[in-house]
This record gives sequence, structure tokens and C-alpha cells, in this order.
Amino acid sequence: MNPKSIIAALFPPTCMLCGAPGALGRDLCDGCAAELPNNHHCCARCALPFEAPMPDGALCGPCQRHPPPFDRCIAALRYENPVPTLVGAAKFRGRLNAARLLGELLTERVRSEVDSWPQILIPVPLHPRRLGERGYNQALEIARVPARELALPIDTGNCERIASTAPQAGLDERERRRNIRGAFAVSGPFAWDHVAIVDDVVTTGSTVAELARVLRRAGAVRVEVWAAARTP
Repeated sequence: MNPKSIIAALFPPTCMLCGAPGALGRDLCDGCAAELPNNHHCCARCALPFEAPMPDGALCGPCQRHPPPFDRCIAALRYENPVPTLVGAAKFRGRLNAARLLGELLTERVRSEVDSWPQILIPVPLHPRRLGERGYNQALEIARVPARELALPIDTGNCERIASTAPQAGLDERERRRNIRGAFAVSGPFAWDHVAIVDDVVTTGSTVAELARVLRRAGAVRVEVWAAARTP
């Protein structure tokens, strides 16, 4: 019996949402998986959920007027119940199994939509002070799953968060852009043309847009965003 089978036998997967036995080796049962708000009908550029189905390739109004500095965002879920429960567990309560589950759902989505893999995954970095307080970076923990399943490397050293910004929660879009401006820097040689930023939730897109600008200045030609969830 291999180590993964032993672990599964000793600690069988349990649904994080209802407590039922997990399915497919994940901490999610079939019933809860079927009720997740998958983000299928969304802007082809920023993944903003549409209220009704739109033609393939449709763009939201903001992306038509002011395209973001990243080429595409893929978000597995809409940030609607019960997704905030999973994100909160991963982000604030140290539940790394929630981060793993979000990573599994994200991996499932990118497998179905991406036909050219990036050279590197770049989790949105935390400032060292915030990282010290939290003890881990939830974006990195989410990124570990697609990195493992798709055989993609993760960069955790070249891109840094150099400004200890105020939390984005509670700020409007303009305040978020101002708050995050100048927060990131590339500190070492940057050798990748095609990269994917990984984050837990994209809200207004201010954070991933600022990071994408920094990566483009460093030499990235194609910048994607892979997120577990996107707010409506």
C-alpha cells in the first residue's frame, strides 16, 4: 500500500461543508460539489460573473472600456455561499485542507480551459509582517495543488510584497487601487515569458492587476490569473 492510500485509510476524506464522507478523495461530498456556484458564465477577460449566459468570448463593460493588464482570469467559483466558508477557513483559520480543496477545484477548472500551460505559477505574495502573523500564505497553499498535478514550478523568491498595505476588505475599487499601488517588486532575474498569478479570491482585480503590471515590466509577455473564486 502506497503512503497516500495509507493516509486515506487512516484519515478518510470528510466533506468540509456538511461532514458527510468525501468523494473522489476530496474533502467534499458529491451533493455539496453539485451545489457549488461554478463560475461558468463570466467575462472572458476578468472572469466577472454574468447574470445570464452570454456568447463565448463575451467581455464585461469594464474590460471593453479599460482592459486589465493581464491576458485572462480563470476563476473556478463565484464568491457566493458556501464558497466564503471555504475561503475563510483557508485564509484566516489555518485550515490547509480548505486551501487544498480550493486548489483541487481550481485545477479541475484550468484543466478544462487551458491549452497552453504557463512556465511558472506565482502565488500573490504576502508582506513578511503579514506572513509572520498568519504563518502561511493561502495563495501559495492553493497553488501547490495545480503545481503538483500539472507539473508546474512555483516561484516564491523573485516576486515580493514590499509594502505592508492595509487590508483590501472594506475598500471601494478606487481605494483598493490606491492602496495596492507599488506593493510588489521583482527582486531577481526574471526568465519567464508566460506566467500565471494564483490567488484565493479576485474581488475588484486591483491586487492581481498591480502584480501583473510588475511582472510585465520584468519581462513577462503573457500573464494569466488563476483564482479559486471571483466576486460577482
